[in-house]
This record gives sequence, structure tokens and C-alpha cells, in this order.
Amino acid sequence: MTLTQLEYLIALERFGSFSEAAKNCFVTQPTLSMQIHKLEEELGVIIFKRDKQPIVPTDIGRKVLEQAKQIIKEKERLTIILQVERGEFVGALRVAVIPTISSYLLPMFISSFTKKYTEVELIIDEVTTDEVLNGLNKGNFDIGIIALRSNNGNFITETLYYEPFVAFLPPDHKLIRKNKISQDDLDVSDFLLLKEGHCLREQTLAVCKSNENEWIHKSSKVIFESGNLETLIKLVEQKFGMTLLPYLALQYIKDRKKLNQIKEFTNPVPKREVGLIYSNTFIKTHLLEALKSDILKVIPEELKKNKSGLIVR
Repeated sequence: MTLTQLEYLIALERFGSFSEAAKNCFVTQPTLSMQIHKLEEELGVIIFKRDKQPIVPTDIGRKVLEQAKQIIKEKERLTIILQVERGEFVGALRVAVIPTISSYLLPMFISSFTKKYTEVELIIDEVTTDEVLNGLNKGNFDIGIIALRSNNGNFITETLYYEPFVAFLPPDHKLIRKNKISQDDLDVSDFLLLKEGHCLREQTLAVCKSNENEWIHKSSKVIFESGNLETLIKLVEQKFGMTLLPYLALQYIKDRKKLNQIKEFTNPVPKREVGLIYSNTFIKTHLLEALKSDILKVIPEELKKNKSGLIVR
């Protein structure tokens, strides 16, 4: 039995295909297939059912895979211990970020991080919150950056900052002359929402003190549900409705007319809690700390503490 064979097992379970597993292990399909077959012969068990697509493990195969993952995890842990001892920052870091954070946060720190840690391969996926959590469970991601929920499962979370929401109004909106607005000023029928699956959708409805059914009932005949916040901004400019924006989005709005369409909230200001989320078995903690440090360096000081405000989940 070799560590390489165990890595092949894990890859085959992950991809459910000999060809895909081989491709991701950078070997030929016959090589990977032969090594798994040799391991099965050595152990005297059949680990995978070959008669189904995608290929799935047998009952005993699941037990073997569970142990194999533990062995590989300990091997990785030993490697990380030695890297930390030598002061090395190397290897891949797979980070999943929700779209309403990635568009505004990533440009603020990603250049400095990659220049500082040249041996770290930063792999970033832009996915919804549920996809982040599923990916962490499956081991597809190392770290997630999300708007933290009331219940984040069995994952470890670390708060990065508390981000206020602002309202972005059409130029002729009835609230445009107000210096600041309150939640009581809001009418759910005015709002454009992101598609289901985006946490900003649920947060917007919470700020409006409304629910999904009320929004559908009160909305106009044209209902825009976008997967992209930038699309909603353009629709607001076309006077189709208003939307909420995260505070960090403001730094990318340079047009003075657009700035006049932005309204902050009176206290308690609705906010979201943005943070890191990862498994309790995650071992590349030195890379996590490096990432966290670089993010916090670019976050305005006033966002790092929730002095006053209403956290919206």
C-alpha cells in the first residue's frame, strides 16, 4: 500500500470517473486503474463498483476511503508542520467567495497577496453560500468568504468585518431628497432582487421587514430577478426600482450623479457580518492567517467593529 494509491482512491471517489481522476492526478488512465486494482488485490476487497456511472464505492470501500482520507490528511499535516517550521508559504489555497463580496473585496487585496506569497497558488471560485458550504463539506474548497448566517453548521467561522447596506435609488424616487432613510421608509414593491440562492436576496427582504410572498404579491408586472448585482444597478438607473448595495461597492462608484442616488440608513443601520468559514479539520492555518491579515489591512477601521447596527442574516 502506498500513499499514491490512496490519493488515487480519493480522486476516483471525488470525480466518479477513471478518466477524470487520472487527468486530475496527472497520470494516464491505465496507470491509475492498475494501481487501484493492485490495492484492491492487496486488501482483498472491492473498493469501487465499476458497473455504475458515476463510479461509486462499495460499502467496505467507503470505510477504506474514510481511513485513506485520514492518512492523507495526516501526511498533509506533517508537510504543513515542516513548512511552518521553515517559514514557507507554498501550495494551493482554494477559496470560495459569494458574488456580492468577491466583486468588491477581491480587487482590494488580491494583488498584494499574490505578490507577497509568490509560491501560493490562490484558486478562487465565485459561488453562492449554499455552494460554499457544500464545497467545504466535500473538500472542494479550503476556505469560504461569506455573509455569516445564524447557523453555520459545524464549521469554524471568523468575523472579518461588519458591512453596512446602503440603498441605491432611481433618480426620480420619492426618497431621493432625504439625507438618510430608515427601514420604515422602504416598500418591498420598489425592490429589485437577486435570484434565489443569493444571500443578499434574503437580507434585502429582511431589511424591508418583508417575506418572499409579499414581494411577489406587491411587485409590478415586470419582475426582475438577476444573478448579478451590477445588472440590478443598471436597472435602477433605468428607473425599474431600487436595490441594496454593500458598503464596499461605493468605492467603485465614481459618477457624482450615482453618488447622489445612494442613501445611508439611520440607526440601527442594517449590516451583514462578513467572515471566513472553514472545516475544523483544515490544516493550512498559516495560509489562512496570511489571507486574513491581508484582507484586514484593506478594510476600513470603522467596519471592523459592530459599534451600532442591526445584523441582518
